[in-house]
Amino acid sequence: MATNSISIRPAAVAGSWYPGTAGALTRDVDRYLADVEVDPPRGRLEAIIAPHAGLMFSGPVGAYAYKAAAAGGPYDAAILVGPSHFVAFDGVALYPAGAFDSPLGPALIDDALARELERASSIVRPLPDAHRREHSLEMQLPFLRRLLPDVPIVPLLMGFQTRDTITALAEVLSAAGGSRRVLMIASTDLSHYFDAKAARELDARVEACVAAADPDRLLGIFEQYPEAERGRFVACGGGPAIAVMLAARARGAKHGRVLKYMHSGQISGDNSGVVGYLAGALGTFTDVH
Repeated sequence: MATNSISIRPAAVAGSWYPGTAGALTRDVDRYLADVEVDPPRGRLEAIIAPHAGLMFSGPVGAYAYKAAAAGGPYDAAILVGPSHFVAFDGVALYPAGAFDSPLGPALIDDALARELERASSIVRPLPDAHRREHSLEMQLPFLRRLLPDVPIVPLLMGFQTRDTITALAEVLSAAGGSRRVLMIASTDLSHYFDAKAARELDARVEACVAAADPDRLLGIFEQYPEAERGRFVACGGGPAIAVMLAARARGAKHGRVLKYMHSGQISGDNSGVVGYLAGALGTFTDVH
């Protein structure tokens, strides 16, 4: 999977949302990983859910998801699915080849798997420009490059998060890679800018759906709100999370696990308008109580 300067997607938020040098970024990532307080689930892991805020906010939560992912490997590839914050479009935007650059080295794109997803459904189409400014996938790279540096990626951004797009993408993901071991990663934050008490109540609904491995219930909650309000009341990456949960179930996942929940007020000290963050895992686990 050779890369060239044309196909390398430059880091958009390195040096602002997370440290822009390898040494500083490694120190931060390792500190968050060292603070993980629970053992990863045992069994076969199909997917994780991780946040995508600035690393000082998302890192203490994302570390839980990626520690579980590392324990559940090895993998042949990772498919990253996140929301598009800046570009509006129908369907799912694929970055089809090359690499995503990172202070910890470029994350190579699995060209063959990317082509497979594109061929599988018209819902997935190459749209590199949608990825140019987007942070939702880039914020997964610090942990991916640190813990799973040899795993190539396929970057996908969901545009309008409609039921048709969610279910069509889930169908594509459910068969992705054939017999290869593919880790699916859903990138999402939860409720946005409610006070801490209200956020905790709203986010508890998402936690319950993840813990029950119940994407149908989460889709129902998502659709209770107008499309423009779903990111605020439920999750900005709710569509990607539901699609990944549906695909994980189709790939045999029987269990869900909430690994960590926090909100931004627990870090900033400002509880008046917070953002919720969740780390989750989906698979068939042997340590189910």
